[in-house]
Amino acid sequence: MTTAPTIQFLDRRTPPHIITLILLAGISALNMSIFLPSLNRMANSFATDYATMQIAVSGYLAATAVLQVFVGPLSDRFGRRAVTLGSLIIFVAATVGALLATSIETFLTFRILQAAVASGMVLSRAVVRDMVPQEQAASMIGYVTMGMALVPMIGPTIGGVLDQAFGWQSTFVFLIAAGVGVLTLCFFDMGETVQGGGVGFREQIRNYPALLTSPRFWGYAASAAFGSGAFFAFLGGAAFLAENIYGLSPAMTGLALGAPAVGYAFGNFLSGRYSVRLGMNRMAVIGNSVASAGMAMSLLLSLAGFESAWVFFGFCTALGVGNGIMLPSTMAGLLSVRPHLAGTASGLGGAMMIGGGAALSQLAGAILTDSAIPLQILMLVSGLCALLSICLVIWREGRLRIA
Repeated sequence: MTTAPTIQFLDRRTPPHIITLILLAGISALNMSIFLPSLNRMANSFATDYATMQIAVSGYLAATAVLQVFVGPLSDRFGRRAVTLGSLIIFVAATVGALLATSIETFLTFRILQAAVASGMVLSRAVVRDMVPQEQAASMIGYVTMGMALVPMIGPTIGGVLDQAFGWQSTFVFLIAAGVGVLTLCFFDMGETVQGGGVGFREQIRNYPALLTSPRFWGYAASAAFGSGAFFAFLGGAAFLAENIYGLSPAMTGLALGAPAVGYAFGNFLSGRYSVRLGMNRMAVIGNSVASAGMAMSLLLSLAGFESAWVFFGFCTALGVGNGIMLPSTMAGLLSVRPHLAGTASGLGGAMMIGGGAALSQLAGAILTDSAIPLQILMLVSGLCALLSICLVIWREGRLRIA
């Protein structure tokens, strides 16, 4: 399709409105971050240590990675609408289970089942690619994820305030209400965007080699994985630093954890504004450069003796700006390698991104000391690898043009 189709809000005969896509992707991000200020108190409540409680982050990310491998192909076969609604129903049920859990084992089981909501991140991108061409997709994904970023920006703050006022369980009550709301909205607004009844599994499998042997796909996916990996490392260690090193209250911890999302929203705005003009590859380079520069400055200041919450969380805003610029373009790039397998490509790329994030999140929890420096080094290395990945894509495309 070369032009965007007509969209009517709350009309199931047309593609979903951008508001629906924003909230669908946003609830996935909200579920990932809202309870982070409560990790220490949750560990005390379940009589376990912080490392075990942190599995609620890394284990959730690992389950999300596995899920995304299947969500894309399922949506290519059965349609975006059916898979979205089914995933949201599972999420609401799992959140009720997590709220009522009386042991850490039961809680973590339901927490991992909550990963079903991550289909929203995959399918919101795939729906955009169903609707518009490649460069417009980068721009529209930028606007969708800009709005999505507003949710996790305030999510940890909401979680911290709710925890301080009513206890950590109240954050899961909030998630149940949000899940029911988004499920209702998708039911009434989300029309099917897969054309011709979907792509059969056998046909998808026949096309896998063309996708998985594409250096462009792997380059874009690696850039997205390493770039977002710095943020997931942040998720794994920032709550510990905020409370145990910097002495922040739950409410202030929530505000500090929202720092990257503030930058992410601004970066997404820049992506939506300039992606069509500058192109996907250039935007990805700019984004990765901004993120790496921010992490480098944060590390240098800490090494120079200026380590503080302001330095650490302040420069994490630059990480958010960089990811907000980079991710829409790299995701649009990997979706465009084989457009008829957009759901599959989105799922595989998302699995690499989240799977790598789970590993970095767990690693971040393991290397924490009485300083932010080990975490800053990990985040910087991840950002530089993302920059190298997209540079290799550009270098290869240049060589092919010369040939």
